[in-house]
Amino acid sequence: MTRRWLGGLAGLALVWLALVLGWIWQGPKTVPDARADMALVLGAAVDDDAPSPVFAARIDHAIALWKDGRVKRIVITGGRAEGDRLGEAQAARALTVAAGVPDDAILTEEASQTTMENLVFAQPGNMGRTGGSVLLVTDPLHMRRALIMARDLGYDAQPAPTPLTRYRSLGTKVPFALSELWLIHRYWLIGE
Repeated sequence: MTRRWLGGLAGLALVWLALVLGWIWQGPKTVPDARADMALVLGAAVDDDAPSPVFAARIDHAIALWKDGRVKRIVITGGRAEGDRLGEAQAARALTVAAGVPDDAILTEEASQTTMENLVFAQPGNMGRTGGSVLLVTDPLHMRRALIMARDLGYDAQPAPTPLTRYRSLGTKVPFALSELWLIHRYWLIGE
């Protein structure tokens, strides 16, 4: 009886994990022409002093949102990791200005190291600005967890996942999705 009960419990756990993984993979529903006060770009790595390809895709998407008139400002997040010459937000600002976005339309948060820190440190009260709606910019597989965190923190946020992602093959998507599966459960359980 105990073995059957444990088997059933394990089966339920596997079904749960499969459903959550599918939910992450599918991503939240997006509104194609959504508008907001600002694009909030979640940080990613830099390679020495340049945004990594993953981060560059996020920055490029925010620039496109600004150029299309869908946002008035861009908020870029991300601190400096040990060994990097520039922080994430600093490197992204340079790329954003070079693309024609005026300096006064860009805000940077330069201390965060995690998704939660990106969102907490970029909150209006911490950035010396008033609130406003945001289009949350990150990779599609990262969007579910990031959007839940943002809304839990009180953001008026809509998803704006990058249309192009570096995670294209199953060999890159599956490990990233499994990482997000772990991290979303960690967030649900302990809030980090």
